[in-house]
Amino acid sequence: MALSMASTSLSSFSIIRIQPEKLFSRKVTTLLRGETRTKATKGGVSSVCEPLPPDRPLWFPGSTPPEWLDGSLPGDFGFDPLGLGSDPETLKWFAQAELMHARWAMLAVAGILIPELLESLGFIDNFSWYDAGSKQYFADPTTLFVVQMALMGWVEGRRWADIIKPGSVDIEPNLPNKKKPTPDVGYPGGLWFDPLMWGRGSPEPVMVLRTKEIKNGRLAMLAFVGFCFQAIYTGEGPIENLMAHIADPGHCNVFSAFTTH
Repeated sequence: MALSMASTSLSSFSIIRIQPEKLFSRKVTTLLRGETRTKATKGGVSSVCEPLPPDRPLWFPGSTPPEWLDGSLPGDFGFDPLGLGSDPETLKWFAQAELMHARWAMLAVAGILIPELLESLGFIDNFSWYDAGSKQYFADPTTLFVVQMALMGWVEGRRWADIIKPGSVDIEPNLPNKKKPTPDVGYPGGLWFDPLMWGRGSPEPVMVLRTKEIKNGRLAMLAFVGFCFQAIYTGEGPIENLMAHIADPGHCNVFSAFTTH
């Protein structure tokens, strides 16, 4: 899991400058430069999000968001104190990189919590996510590394090709009387990635769902960092730490990590 996240991180920061019109193919043009916005028709495949209003919630109430954060991106709360997204091309790439890291973090957190929970229930033995890479598996570490690099390279290559030319790696089956989703980088949709058709229809609920996803992903990224510090300082997993805190909150808390025993 850690290797997969590292591979994604490397690919996300390797190239920054891309033509914005090739990065995202949407029915919507941003209001960043005063252009008009076209809404999706009701009942069709929505590849756009309804922008948030000017009075949207901000990271600091009463603050003024930067002009390049106009509410058109999911999870936009006007936070960019360093001005890293002032370039429209860079902003779109950062949004795509954050989305991928958020999804990997959610998978990583689930991969830590679920096995530890199963261990506490007696379904598995001797689980430790922190040193899982040192365990003996069905193949030697070199073979696993080469196979994973090949598989991740293939996946990341296809994702990059889709960024350069949206829809170029389409795997959606051709079904009669069924319209394919409009290419939208980062949100493939269709039969394989949106079987419940949550991404169809008017853009308002699509924005709500995408905002929920990125908010949960950001929380997962923070949680993963917290899990790492827990493992370093306590040598225990997050559920073990939680149970210890509930049993003795006065002594088992974040401050106890800095006390000398």
